Amino acid sequence: MTSEAVAPDPDAVDWLPLPDLAERIGEDTRKVRQLLHEGRLVTVRRDGVQVVPAAFVADGHLVKGLTGLVTLLHDAGYDEEQSVAWMLRTEESLGGSPLAVMAEGRGREVKRLAQTLGF
Repeated sequence: MTSEAVAPDPDAVDWLPLPDLAERIGEDTRKVRQLLHEGRLVTVRRDGVQVVPAAFVADGHLVKGLTGLVTLLHDAGYDEEQSVAWMLRTEESLGGSPLAVMAEGRGREVKRLAQTLGF
């Protein structure tokens, strides 16, 4: 890949524990755990707690296309920690982080880039 990427500082990321995520998207924690079990959502551990970036949520819902992006990254061989880091990293070719670009409604660009990661 020829684009430059800038890794995020984990301390600068706003993290949500799963109950907070569930509350922000109007679901119960059981539904969030089901998404995790199905591989449609990824988490990382911070101080022993499963968390997701707050940027996973826009307008009270998971960012449109997030579950598909998680699948693409998994298929490219990324584990959960790597997937979250990639989604938060500023990608020069996108002009921002994949999550921010998806929240702007430009998910196709992000998915096209993600499809190249496995090659």
